[in-house]
Amino acid sequence: MQLIDPAIIQQRIHDLQDQDLYIHLEMTTGAYASHLDSTKHPAATFISNALIRYTTGSISEKAPHFRVGLKTEHGWVYSEGLTHYEESDSERLILAGHDTQGKLVVALQLSKEPF
Repeated sequence: MQLIDPAIIQQRIHDLQDQDLYIHLEMTTGAYASHLDSTKHPAATFISNALIRYTTGSISEKAPHFRVGLKTEHGWVYSEGLTHYEESDSERLILAGHDTQGKLVVALQLSKEPF
């Protein structure tokens, strides 16, 4: 994965706009490892292969932690703390946020096909 280049991601968001897409959105604060450290708050969010269509999408330009917002017909989806993207996958938009230890904290993926 590469560090996010907001111009590239904005173009990819625009290219997927106004289409039925599958979304994967995941966030964890260490819920998978809370059994090893009781001080960790075991919070997590996970949604996968839900259909979404957005009319407007944008990425904030506040490096190193970016936010992507997607405006749908009835509301918004946003993900914050994104740091990297998968540059080799041109069919899907795969974004991730890693902490200072390289652990995955947040992921946002959009695809025309289920994941």
